[in-house]
Amino acid sequence: MRLQSPVKGLQSSVDGGANDLEGRAVCKKGCKASLCENDPTLEGRVQRSDPREMQSFYRDYHKNSIQALQSAVDKADRAQLTKAYQTAAVLFEVLKAVNQTQSLEVEPEILETHNKIEEKTKTLGPYNILPFDPDSANEAIMCYPEVQAAVFALRNIRGLPWPKDCKKKTNADLLDWLQIMFGFQEDNVSNQREHLVLLLANAHLRQIPKPGQQSKLDERALTEVMKKLFKNYKKWCKFLNRKSSLWLPTIQQEVQQRKLLYMGLYLLIWGEAANLRFMPECLCYIYHHMAFELYGMLAGNTSSVTGENLKPAYGGDKEAFLKKVVTPIYQTIAKEAERSKRDKSKHSHWRNYDDLNEYFWSIDCFRLGWPMRAEADFFCQPPQPFMYKKDEVNPKVSFAAMIIIAWNGGSSAIFDGEVVRKVLSIFITAAILKLGQAVLDVIFNWKARRRMSYLAKLRYVLKVISAAVWVIILPVTYAYSWRNPTGLARAIKGWLGDGQNQPSLYILALVLYLLPNMLAILLFLFPFLRRFLERSNYKIVTLLMWWSQPHLYVGRGMHESSWSLFKYTVFWVLLISTKLAFSFYIEINPLVKPTKDIMSQQITTYQWHEFFPRANNNIVAVIVLWAPIVLVYFMDTQIWYSIFSTLVGGIYGACLRLGEVEISE
Repeated sequence: MRLQSPVKGLQSSVDGGANDLEGRAVCKKGCKASLCENDPTLEGRVQRSDPREMQSFYRDYHKNSIQALQSAVDKADRAQLTKAYQTAAVLFEVLKAVNQTQSLEVEPEILETHNKIEEKTKTLGPYNILPFDPDSANEAIMCYPEVQAAVFALRNIRGLPWPKDCKKKTNADLLDWLQIMFGFQEDNVSNQREHLVLLLANAHLRQIPKPGQQSKLDERALTEVMKKLFKNYKKWCKFLNRKSSLWLPTIQQEVQQRKLLYMGLYLLIWGEAANLRFMPECLCYIYHHMAFELYGMLAGNTSSVTGENLKPAYGGDKEAFLKKVVTPIYQTIAKEAERSKRDKSKHSHWRNYDDLNEYFWSIDCFRLGWPMRAEADFFCQPPQPFMYKKDEVNPKVSFAAMIIIAWNGGSSAIFDGEVVRKVLSIFITAAILKLGQAVLDVIFNWKARRRMSYLAKLRYVLKVISAAVWVIILPVTYAYSWRNPTGLARAIKGWLGDGQNQPSLYILALVLYLLPNMLAILLFLFPFLRRFLERSNYKIVTLLMWWSQPHLYVGRGMHESSWSLFKYTVFWVLLISTKLAFSFYIEINPLVKPTKDIMSQQITTYQWHEFFPRANNNIVAVIVLWAPIVLVYFMDTQIWYSIFSTLVGGIYGACLRLGEVEISE
């Protein structure tokens, strides 16, 4: 089934009606009686020809419908008036078509009337909440003082450099100027005009105390809306250590106009960005450059070639922003989405909105330039995985500490100086595990090295070097803390020379080694301090945070309250304490005596001499005895977590009466 336009359909019915009139005339001459459908129409017909009849009908419709609605005392409903204008436009098309069939010209009076209706039709366009045409001043919603104040402020276009060939429309405002200069879509401008006026009117209405002049936009309302709009943009500039492009003039009379221009530009970019709204920092990058260009236009800068006012770097033609700025980025997103569907690709092989937006968290985004270079890496699909996850090693040094305590007499020996000195050797184990973690970080991030910044690579290298240095320092200082060391400590002391007993040297090394951990605990216990440090731009603070964690944009300064952290800490302290107590008294301590008994049995003839040629005790029996305990020790944390979470969750739910159903009698 083929659809036709209402104009063509109406024209066909008119042509058909003319043919019916001719056939009806013949029918009247040849027949005495005939009931035709055209009888009521023929009886009411005034003119003899179709063109004259149509012209007469057009004049009557304009007089009885349009002029009557315009001259009504209470003013017509805008929707009815708009519908009447649209109907008059269709009638004119039919009139013109009928005249063409008779080779007649449209009367100048009717043509002039049509031109006026056509101009009115353009101003009476569709709207959401607020009508802005010249005849809408009497609309109820446009009579509110706060709305009038916002509209009046928006129509202050004094001093704006309009293009020479530009024809300003009636009641032009700041958004119309932005549309012409930056090439935004007309419908987007209409939507954001309503958006901005409603934001300003609502803020104006909520001011306490009430503004003195209701017809003038309150400066507090303007500042409040501007602060909310540019909150993320200012954070983005601060994070990248860039000055914002929001520069206000020194003349007080121009400040309000400049603020409205900055706000209007941001809303127009946001309104036309479509799916790029999922990339807020990308919009910050776009706005940063376009606001700078806006400042140049308002400063009166002109082109050195043409002598005219400056245009945006991407051209500024009609709908240029959509074609030159939004479309290239959206096409990149579309290609990545299509790439994700090929052969069920892994997430590391393609980029989503977050991955693309993450590019604008780094200072490297300014390599794109303005307008953005099409050959930049951002617009190219990565040939290799984009992101990699790293595994972390969780040191279990408490296991070694409990074995040492149990081996040296149990819990009653923890106050013995020699036992405490042996327990302190667990930090050497922690240093070795830390070195393993640093090496694994490098291995798992090796393929992503090409996408890392120089500082990120330096951080991984320094982590490995620092961990290796502590693996050397801690054993050496530990060896010198013993007067008569044995085993590896004696060997180290023999290599470096036999010196005096210096236990304080090892304690000093431990303090330096544990300083980062102490700082981490301090920041954990006082989240407000961590929020301050993460948002700070001081060099020393940035260096400390850079060493402890990568520089974050999203998620920085977002931490739980102190009370929530206290409850969380108590939960895990109780859980770990119970787990360690159970492991020590039930698993580890009972095996010490059997292990000593096995180790004390001397073996003169060892049957597996091929594997253990110098063994003089049953080491295999010790391994078999301890292997299940070691496995259970590293696995039962999950069991204890299930028990504690069930108990705490049950008590918490009972206190909140979760699941309780009240039955009314």
